[in-house]
Amino acid sequence: MKDPDRLRSHRWYGGEDLRNFSHRSRARQLGLNPEEHLGKPVIAILNTWSDINPCHMHLRERAEQVKRGVWQAGGYPVEFPVATLSETYQKPTPMLYRNLLSMETEEILRSYPVDGAVLMGGCDKTTPALLMGAASADVPVIFVPAGPMLRGHWRGETLGSGTDLWKYWDDRRAGLIGDAEIAELETGLARSPGTCMTMGTASTMTSAAEVLGLSLPGAAAIPAVDSAHHRMAAASGARVVEMVWEDLRISHIASAEAYADAVTTVLALGGSTNAVIHLIAMAGRGRVSLSLGDFDEIARRVPVLADIRPGGAYLMEDFYYAGGLPGLLSRLSGLGLLNTDRVVATGRSLGAEIEGARVHDDDVIRPATRPVAAEGGLAVLRGNLAPAGAVIKHIAAEPRLLRHTGPAVVFDGYSDLKRRIDDPSLDVTADSVLVLRGAGPLGGPGMPEYGMLPIPDRLLAEGVRDMVRVSDARMSGTSYGACVLHVAPESHVGGPLALVRSGDLITLDVPNRTIRVELDDAELERRRAAWTPPTPRFERGYGALYAAHITQADQGCDFDFLAREGTNPEPDPR
Repeated sequence: MKDPDRLRSHRWYGGEDLRNFSHRSRARQLGLNPEEHLGKPVIAILNTWSDINPCHMHLRERAEQVKRGVWQAGGYPVEFPVATLSETYQKPTPMLYRNLLSMETEEILRSYPVDGAVLMGGCDKTTPALLMGAASADVPVIFVPAGPMLRGHWRGETLGSGTDLWKYWDDRRAGLIGDAEIAELETGLARSPGTCMTMGTASTMTSAAEVLGLSLPGAAAIPAVDSAHHRMAAASGARVVEMVWEDLRISHIASAEAYADAVTTVLALGGSTNAVIHLIAMAGRGRVSLSLGDFDEIARRVPVLADIRPGGAYLMEDFYYAGGLPGLLSRLSGLGLLNTDRVVATGRSLGAEIEGARVHDDDVIRPATRPVAAEGGLAVLRGNLAPAGAVIKHIAAEPRLLRHTGPAVVFDGYSDLKRRIDDPSLDVTADSVLVLRGAGPLGGPGMPEYGMLPIPDRLLAEGVRDMVRVSDARMSGTSYGACVLHVAPESHVGGPLALVRSGDLITLDVPNRTIRVELDDAELERRRAAWTPPTPRFERGYGALYAAHITQADQGCDFDFLAREGTNPEPDPR
């Protein structure tokens, strides 16, 4: 029922006391007439646009289309600039600041006269951050994904941002291409606004938002510059106004069944390993239990159906024209792998939204009889090297390395890696296991995307393009290779990775889901007794807050005080 007195914003603008009078007078200062906003749902537009975020450089314009939709549906839009978290520029990693944006999101939605919100993001950490904060605030929200950029081009080849960056940089290090080719590649890899057009973390997480039911159906794959993206933004603004009147909050949508479907979809997409951390954190904010074990269990029964780089051949534009996420979901539903009765942002069931969805290219979105891989693209590993778990995107690795034993070559932090990886005296062969430690949530700090350790240049020159690599870091969703990531507990807190020495044998066995160092418990205990904790990195500021409260990778790297049970009281604006 549309009762304006029941709007959250009515507590600011309605009534006849001093504070209500003050709020209305300030609205007149903004140039607003009473009929423009009083009695209407106030819709916050949280915009992660900035001048230094190429993934989001169109969101300033797109916010105008969202506002158009809000106005047309009878709401009042208010745009808020929030942290941009640019994956391409922010150091040491925007992952360090994901929880900061989540806090900003939560507190803006809580502290202002907001009835609902449109969340605008897409670059890797912005999607989970916005949704984590919104889940904690629990107001009606809809997510507008930034959309993937256009495909890249170079000398007749189709390029995928990130994935081909790594590939051609290795070719340069191997002496196969030179400065002229690299200069051309700089202008061909990323040609428009939007996120990476591979199935990197950006498209993985926007797809997860869509299948959770927090975006309009089909939104995630629309190219950023396509006119359909304009229309989706306007439709999202219009829809959230109705969600306010329906009181369709995020807690009514993002259920345990929705998160199970999100994991299923990420695995069927061959999605980024980063989704493991983000979905666990997002679920935790919604008081939904989700663990590494859930990912592993679902992965064993879900085939990879999307043939998208880096684990496949195509790009997001191809995926969109092949039917997008609704097309993929229709195939997963046909296999009985989805919970189709649950409600999504439209107010209808997931099943109703994907009924009639079609796949237009069976090479891009494969039928179950011809999958890219028979089981999900991620595997969860455990063993004495990762007692709390680790992950590997095994569909992006050379198959010969999925069962491998080799001697460790250990690097203590990224600076040590950069200094020694190409040293001619480094004792390394193609059978070695490259180990990077000191790159986890605390050690990184922020768990940077260092997990795709570079292959020594002399091995590249010999034609080696993949090696087993193990770290407590993350890896870009656009990366590839036999990279074991998110080793937990991390070395910085005394996890077993801190005890490994160069020359120790490490065994990776993906079919049996194990990663271990070939040392007995007694030797590990002797080394642990001699281990000295590193000195704290931060003495003050946000870094000190981060270090005091960050959880480990298997727990989602959320802040413990944000992830725990409990509520915040609604502010009293009077």
